[in-house]
Amino acid sequence: MEEKFMKMALNQAKKAYQLGEIPVGAVIVKNGTVISRGYNLKEKTNNPCGHAEIIAINKACKKLASWRLEDCEMYVTLEPCLMCVGAIIHSRIKKIYIGTLDKKTGAVISKIKGLDDYIVNHKVEYEKGILEEECSEILKNFFKDLRKKKGE
Repeated sequence: MEEKFMKMALNQAKKAYQLGEIPVGAVIVKNGTVISRGYNLKEKTNNPCGHAEIIAINKACKKLASWRLEDCEMYVTLEPCLMCVGAIIHSRIKKIYIGTLDKKTGAVISKIKGLDDYIVNHKVEYEKGILEEECSEILKNFFKDLRKKKGE
């Protein structure tokens, strides 16, 4: 089941890639049903909060008419940053599934242990490595293409 939803998140990442955005996608699921999707739109919207996770959270909250996403799970292709970890905690998402780690700014496992060290009244579970190779590959290809364009 995890792979099915991560593939959906990867499809969102592909949409970001096509727009020239860093290809990160997120999907939020409640009781086995997708309730929202998001992909990076930071460049297009000129908004530093335009991360896939934030977009998916905003859509899920609107759909459920609640800021509490307690029974929801998030599938995200890249380990969330500190901003997104904060939003995940405060929206009370039950669990996140991470495709690949972000060695530079990852705030779940890689750089900061935001879900383990952050003392709040809500604990978010997490699992890493869901379709890790595919999630990593799309990012590598994006940055390789970006370097080619800059070199031209």
